[in-house]
Amino acid sequence: MVDVVLMQGFAGFMWLLSMALIVFSAFALLDAAVRREDAYRAADKKTKPFWLIILGIAFVVNLLFPILSFLPIIGLIATIVYMVDVRPAIRALPGGGRSRRGSSSDGPYGPWNGGR
Repeated sequence: MVDVVLMQGFAGFMWLLSMALIVFSAFALLDAAVRREDAYRAADKKTKPFWLIILGIAFVVNLLFPILSFLPIIGLIATIVYMVDVRPAIRALPGGGRSRRGSSSDGPYGPWNGGR
């Protein structure tokens, strides 16, 4: 009886850990998708398509394979590298590497008209 409860508890813990890995890799993939292409080159961190492919593969691997196999661990390592190395370097750039929709002359309160 006790062993059944322990196994169910372990299975529940592994499921939660698997869901956390999926959410973590999905967040990294979405974050990489909203960053500008030139921000990756300016930070000297490969290219945007490179990171989208790596993080997309990591996300799919986390969805398909059990957490105790080696492929999700490789995907986790790739996601951690993006989150602790690439993302901070891109965010340190002016504008945070996010795509902007406004004009380059837009200020915090609207467009700058040069004092006219």
